[in-house]
Amino acid sequence: MGDTYYYGGDNGRRPRRRSLVGRAADGVLVMITVVAAVALALTLAAPYVAPGRAWVFPVLGLVAPAVYVGVVLLALYWIVRWRWARAVPLLLLLALGACRVSLFLKPDLRRHYGDEPKRGRGEIVLMTYNVRGFYGDRGQTTTDSVASLIRREAPDVVCLQEFNKTAEGLVRFDSLLPGYYRTVYAPSVAAGRRNPVYRQVVYSKFRILGKSHSILEPKSQNGRSIWVDLLAGDDTLRIFNNHLHSTSITASDDQFLSQHRFLTDTAGGERIRNIFRRFRDNSEIRATEADTIARVIAATAGAKIVCGDFNDTPMSYVYRKMARGLDDAFRTCGTGYSHTFRGFLDALRIDYVLFSDDMECLSYRVLEEAEYSDHYPVVVRLRPRRSAR
Repeated sequence: MGDTYYYGGDNGRRPRRRSLVGRAADGVLVMITVVAAVALALTLAAPYVAPGRAWVFPVLGLVAPAVYVGVVLLALYWIVRWRWARAVPLLLLLALGACRVSLFLKPDLRRHYGDEPKRGRGEIVLMTYNVRGFYGDRGQTTTDSVASLIRREAPDVVCLQEFNKTAEGLVRFDSLLPGYYRTVYAPSVAAGRRNPVYRQVVYSKFRILGKSHSILEPKSQNGRSIWVDLLAGDDTLRIFNNHLHSTSITASDDQFLSQHRFLTDTAGGERIRNIFRRFRDNSEIRATEADTIARVIAATAGAKIVCGDFNDTPMSYVYRKMARGLDDAFRTCGTGYSHTFRGFLDALRIDYVLFSDDMECLSYRVLEEAEYSDHYPVVVRLRPRRSAR
């Protein structure tokens, strides 16, 4: 539609101007378009800006897919209206962000014939899973369920985060996984800390070479990162199992936001500000942890897999630092829209499997049927590249 209406062609009549309501609606949409364009530009910059510089960047990284889709819809609207001066800037921004779409969405254009093929020689199957202390949604223990899941999937390497805090729980879980070696890192507890931190555990069918090593200790009592070397065939494979600092966004916070309770809660404004303050502060802590871990990863030669719960999205400073020089299993061989966290409308991918370029990815799966934690397990099949053998 234009700014004026015409009647009957060129009959000498004066054009009729649009109504006041129509012009007001156009003005509102122009303002929304400007805001959306600025939001997308800042979202694309989010991975390159340390969270401590401005709180808006980690927040935009959290909602990046929604921002991108919103700009797509606005661009289509202005194209239909033949308002190219408004559509072209949006299209340029969308083109700049097109390479990031595969971090969230991979259309499945292939035909599938039956189940996943049997494992070939030299292949490695890895599972990463934040088990939330083996507590289910109603507080029930999920130890047996998680162990049964691992036996069914039979991965070669299992990286678990938020493992049970007690030594007794560790021994019991060992008994449920015959045929696996195990290494565990139990961090020391700072004086005055009331609650002990969870353990980082790696189970492996490959022989474990030495013990596990912590990267963040003693700098952090919250984020955890360990590495351990495995003898995979004739080669040494280094595994990094990570659980970066929590967002501290609780299940109650998640329901408050996703169910729009802030619209009716008289104290909603203050609670939202409190949520954003915690998110901002914890984003800064994660960024510092990621800087430290990334230096160790970069200094490690040879085959390596970096996995775990990063507590951040693919459009974040943390992800960019952790993934530098590595391939992302979902981006390489995943399909569909990947989400690994069961909260926040099932919209977030915060658990990852990254690997060095001397390996290639054969398959990537998120086990959405496994509702034993607030995360889903991720299972990836890898093998050495033929040129690297």
